Amino acid sequence: MRLNLHKTLVSAAVGLALGLTGLNAHAAEWTWKVQSLWQPGTTNQKAFERFAANVYAMTNGRLEIKTLPVHSVVKHSETLEAVGAGILDGQHTGGAYFAGKEAALQVCTELNGAFENTYQAQLWFEYGGGTELCREAYGKFGVYYVGPVWFGQESMPFNKPLHSIDDFKAKGIKMRSPEGMGAAIWRRIGAGVVTLPGSEVFTALERGVIDGTDWGTLSMNQELGYHKIAPYPLYPGFHSAPAADVAINMGKWNALPDDVKAIVEIATKEFARDMVQSIIMDDIAAADAAMSQGVTLVNWTAEERTRFREVAMIEWEAFANKSPFGPGSWWTARLLF
Repeated sequence: MRLNLHKTLVSAAVGLALGLTGLNAHAAEWTWKVQSLWQPGTTNQKAFERFAANVYAMTNGRLEIKTLPVHSVVKHSETLEAVGAGILDGQHTGGAYFAGKEAALQVCTELNGAFENTYQAQLWFEYGGGTELCREAYGKFGVYYVGPVWFGQESMPFNKPLHSIDDFKAKGIKMRSPEGMGAAIWRRIGAGVVTLPGSEVFTALERGVIDGTDWGTLSMNQELGYHKIAPYPLYPGFHSAPAADVAINMGKWNALPDDVKAIVEIATKEFARDMVQSIIMDDIAAADAAMSQGVTLVNWTAEERTRFREVAMIEWEAFANKSPFGPGSWWTARLLF
């Protein structure tokens, strides 16, 4: 009797295991290849992977997102066209990389000098017309803009201390910046601008090709080792509260039922919260550790920050005039804050 009971329990356990395996192992109804801006193993890429895991769980395995790091399929500057053409199913990158194709994409990533923190920027996207503007702009390329994903207030590391906008020209600063509004502002204040992907910044700093970089937040920069060569970061940051995107091929997006679309949109908002709060915690730790690492945090005065914003506003208007969407939507940010 005992032996028979044992066999029965074993058989039941095996059957249950097989049943559960069948539930979890069924093929996804939709599988997306989405390429990011981030390098493997970074805090940002890990947050992207958590986003994909959340979508998979909330859709009960119906939608699987394969999280590809930067340059996995195409160059970082080619993802928008690749998504529109169906080479990639989606991207998680910065619209500013494509501002040369449509100037409005700049504001979908960052309106330099406009926001004191990411929550102001989020407010503009959700209640100031930002998301609607970006969906219209991305739509020109056959891409659906799901929403912004913030990664904090950026800090720029340099190999010499800079205390004012005048120092950029006076000290002959060469810096990495993506093309777009930021690059235009740096040129306007006298910096030499070099356009490089993030994967090449460390080597460029090491070889003296550039003196500093506009890349990420304090902790993001330190995670990549920039502080070892450029130990004078401008912190707290002031020039950029940027957002990456979640953007999907229009055909792939339209193929989803409404419930899955809603899940992806809600998961994107959770992704933004997770990303920015993870980065803020890392930034606090990085600032606390700065002195012991030989890093000097350079905090600009309120007057210098205002001077920077005044220069940035010149480029706001210049970029707005390049876009058929016109300056009206762009000024919402300034009116709110």
